[in-house]
Amino acid sequence: MGKKVKWSWTSALIGAASAVAATAVLSAKPKDPTFHLISINFTSFKLNLPTILDTELVLTVHVTNPNIAPIHYSSTAMSIFYQGSLLGSAAVAAGSQPPRSCQLLRLPARLRGLELAQHAKCFVADVARREMVLDAAVDISGTARVLWWDHNFKVHVESHVTVDPVFLDVIDQENTSELELFAA
Repeated sequence: MGKKVKWSWTSALIGAASAVAATAVLSAKPKDPTFHLISINFTSFKLNLPTILDTELVLTVHVTNPNIAPIHYSSTAMSIFYQGSLLGSAAVAAGSQPPRSCQLLRLPARLRGLELAQHAKCFVADVARREMVLDAAVDISGTARVLWWDHNFKVHVESHVTVDPVFLDVIDQENTSELELFAA
C-alpha cells in the first residue's frame, strides 16, 4: 500500500506521442469526395447536316475534398446518359485540389442531337412535364500525397440528375462516389 510509483518523463512522452499518432491515423482514414451539380449553361448549338443539332454547354460542379491530403488527378471524360443511351460527354481537365477544400469545376460538355432524336417521344413528354432525368458516370484517377509518398486512387462517381429541360434548372440530384486506394 505504501509503495511509491516513480514518475518517468520518458513514459509520459511515449504515451502522449502514441495518443497523437493514433488520433492522426484515425483522422487520416480516406473519405469519399462529394460532387454537386450547381448549374447547366448553354454555350452554342451546332448544326451538323442533314438535320442533326448538337448542343454545347458548361456544367458547373462543386467538388469537396474532405481528406487531409492534397490530390492530383488526370484528365478524363464524364459520360452523360438519357433514357439509357449515351447522349454526350463532358471533359474533366487534369488538375489538383488542396486538402480539406472545395472548388468549382466548369466542365465543357457536348450533347449529340441524333441520340436525343431517337428518344423524341420521351423528350417531348419531358419538355411538357418540365422534368428531364439524366444520368452521368465518370472515373477519376490520380494520386494523393501523404507525407513523402504518393498513393494512387480512383474515384467512381455516378449522378442521377433531374433538370428542367426548358430553363436548365437543376431540380433534384443524387450523387454517389466511391473511393478506391491502391497499394504502392
